[in-house]
This record gives sequence, C-alpha cells and structure tokens, in this order.
Amino acid sequence: MKRIIENAKANVNVVGLTFTDSLKTIFTDSGALLIIVFAALFYPVVYSIGYNNQVVTDIPVAVIDNDNTALSRKIINMVDATAAIKVHKSVTDMNMAEQMFWENSVMAVIRIPNGFEKDIMKGKHTNISLYADASNFLLYKESLKSTMEAVGTFSGGVEYKRFLTKVKMPELAVNNISPMNTRVQNMFNPSGGYGHFVMPGLMLLIIQQTLLVGIGLIGDAGRERKRNHTRIFGYNLAQYPFAAILGKSLAFFIVGMFNVLFGTILIYNWFSFPVKGEFINVILLSVPFLLSVVFLGMIISMIFKHREHSIIALVFLSPIVLFISGLSWPVEAIPGFLHWCFNIFPGNMAIPAFIRLRTMGVELVYIKYELVFLIVQMVVYYIVASLCYKMVLKCENVKM
Repeated sequence: MKRIIENAKANVNVVGLTFTDSLKTIFTDSGALLIIVFAALFYPVVYSIGYNNQVVTDIPVAVIDNDNTALSRKIINMVDATAAIKVHKSVTDMNMAEQMFWENSVMAVIRIPNGFEKDIMKGKHTNISLYADASNFLLYKESLKSTMEAVGTFSGGVEYKRFLTKVKMPELAVNNISPMNTRVQNMFNPSGGYGHFVMPGLMLLIIQQTLLVGIGLIGDAGRERKRNHTRIFGYNLAQYPFAAILGKSLAFFIVGMFNVLFGTILIYNWFSFPVKGEFINVILLSVPFLLSVVFLGMIISMIFKHREHSIIALVFLSPIVLFISGLSWPVEAIPGFLHWCFNIFPGNMAIPAFIRLRTMGVELVYIKYELVFLIVQMVVYYIVASLCYKMVLKCENVKM
C-alpha cells in the first residue's frame, strides 16, 4: 500500500514538474512562442478583417448599349443600382469592352442589342448578353445574380404594364405576373456573408495547425540542443511516461484553450459572428479536441529528428487538411475514403461539431457521434504518445 501511495505521489510530481518545464519552454522558445501564441491569435484577426466586407460589391462592368433608347438606359440604371454591380463605363463596341477586360479595368461586359426597345414594344422576345469571367467564381456568381435580378425586375414591370392596359385591375395584374411569392430566410447566417460562413471553422483549423507545428518545434528543438530529457529533478521519466506526457500536454492545452477563448469570445464579438449556442458546450467540445491535437503533435514530434522536417511535413499537409475539413468544398462531395483517412486530424470532426454548436445552437446530444469520436481519439493518442515517449527515452538512455 505504501509503495502504491509513493508511486502515485511520484506520478503527481512528474505531472507538475513536466507541466512547469513545458510551459517555461513554450515562452522561452521564440519559434514556438511565435507559432503557438502569436500566430494563433494573429491569423484569425487578419482573416476576419479580410472577410469583414462579407459580400462582393461594386464589381466594375462595361456596358455596350447598341439600342441607346429610354428603355435600354433604364435597364442599365437598374443594373447599376444593384449592390454587386457598378457600371464602370459605356462603350460602343465589343472590341473596346474586350480591351478593358484584358486590362482588368472591368470584370464583366453587358450587351444590349439593337432594336431592344422596339422588340419590347411589339411584345417580341429579346436578349441581354452578359460576358463574365467564370474562372473567378465569386465575381462571376454575383455578376450573373445581380444582372438576372435587374432583368427579372424590368421584365416584371413590362408585363405588369402590358396586362394592366388590358384588364385595368392592378391587383389582378400583380397576381398575373407573380402568382406565387417566394420568401427567403438565411438561417444561421443572416447577412449571407462569406466571412460568417468560413471563419468559425477556420479559427479551429488555425489553432490545430499552429499547435501541431509548435509542438513539433519544441520536441525537435530539444534534440537539436542535445538537452537531457530523460530525467527531471531526480525522476527518471522513462518510468513515468504517462505522467510526463500528461504534464507536457497540460501546458499546451492551457495555451490552446486561451486561443479558443480568444476566438470564440473576442473575435466573435469584434466581428459580430452569429452566435446561438451555449458557451459551455463549446468548452466541453474544445477539451477533447485540444488534447487530441496536443497528443497527436507529440507523436509527430517524436517521429522527426529535426524541427525543419516536422515543419515541412505539416506545411505539406495543411492545404489538404483545409480542403478535407469542408471549409472550401462540401464534405458530401469529397470521396468518403479520403475524408476518413484525414480523420487522424481532430479538426475533421471538431469543426462541423463546433459550427453546429456555436452557430446553429444545437445541444450536445446532436453532436454525440463527433464528441465520442474525439474522446476515443484523445485516449488512443494519449496511450500512443506515452508509449512512444517511453521508447524514445529508453533509446536515449542506451545512447548515454
């Protein structure tokens, strides 16, 4: 019994000693401090400022008005009145418009054909052409959407006046051109902004990647400086690998939790991100997520002998991790096997769960699958990291 109590005390002491040592290392290693703390705080602010406008506005377009009538000028004014499009210049032919497009002074070209007003007066079908660069998806989408809205409104007005001259009943004319009304409500993203869509998940991804790189830097830096990490204040860490890993992980966990709080409280308030969920649920999800990331980082740090190697590996994987997370492309459109392969990164499960908790306001019971997955992942990574750490220390003892 006495031996069990002494062993428990030793484990507690190792946890405390490795915790303070790791925390000290984080704030004394300039490279790790830059990545884990400053980069994790700096990137969300910069990205949020960049996305602050939320939607694309005032896209410069050129207009070719081959009709030059009252109705053609009216529809040009209606297009210009939309939020997304700004008529930059009216030109006389396609060659001039094409030159402006190649010079990047306009992003799209609208062409109104000759005889536009005459065809409308006769009740004939006519066309308005839009030439837009589909390689820039956001500009193309907004240009097309705004032009169609203006043309649709203009066409509705023409139909209304035409029908009104026949029946002399305004209400019947309105019902004839619009027999069914559509009500659109943007749920969980009232502004429909891109920043409100991408930033919540991107913040978690930034925290994950900066923690992984920072832990890799600290782990490899110790080897490069040839510091003796096999003992600490008389304790042989090879005998207490689980306690040592737990102590080290708590130091990184505290820094990671600070980054989570910074993002979910300050960033959300500064940039008015939509919030519906309970904050306590976010914290409960963040615990297994952060610990899983920390344990994974420790495993990676024990694979490479030099910090440059871990940085190269993580930088190589970062674009793929971003893609697989579903922030740049829907998860449903990604091949299932590819998505499952990258579930080794905790953010793959944490990001959609976080968005549903914080933005949609669901309860924990609705993310139980993701939560259980993260808890199991945390336990597995903790065991693997501890066993790897014990193996590394034994190898270092043999070399000594």
